[in-house]
Amino acid sequence: MRSESKQTYQVAYAAVIAALYVVLTMMFLPIAYGPISFRISELLCILPYFTPAAVPGLAIGCFLANLMAGAAPMDIVFGSLATLIGAWGSWKLRRYKWLVCVPPILANTLVIPWVLKFAYGSADLMTVLTATVFISEAIAVGILGNGLLLLLEKYGQAIFKKSMI
Repeated sequence: MRSESKQTYQVAYAAVIAALYVVLTMMFLPIAYGPISFRISELLCILPYFTPAAVPGLAIGCFLANLMAGAAPMDIVFGSLATLIGAWGSWKLRRYKWLVCVPPILANTLVIPWVLKFAYGSADLMTVLTATVFISEAIAVGILGNGLLLLLEKYGQAIFKKSMI
């Protein structure tokens, strides 16, 4: 495959992943934000296992979802950076299938409680914020994300053709 075609596929994959992240976040908007939140779109954070295009796609998707939902500027910036770091870590750990979910869980657990505290003035203790973010991420990425990973690993050949990624 020519280099230009490969780059075109990468951009297309990133755009589709960003769009999916935004749509999933907006579909479940009432539970996607707040001190106790559950962002179903985080299950997509396992996609770097399949394609490097997921790294910018997830970060852009998070940025756009936060922007569209009216999140605080600090959340838009640092939430997107946490997603970028988590996605990059997943890409680096792609050889270890069961560890792919760890970087997004860790990145969000370390960053988002501070965002909730300083951007939104949450009165909850940092330990409570950290615990709720960790539990939410562990369910979304660790359980749902790994379920998606297994499903895509079995049936995703048509989506993630090795010659295109």
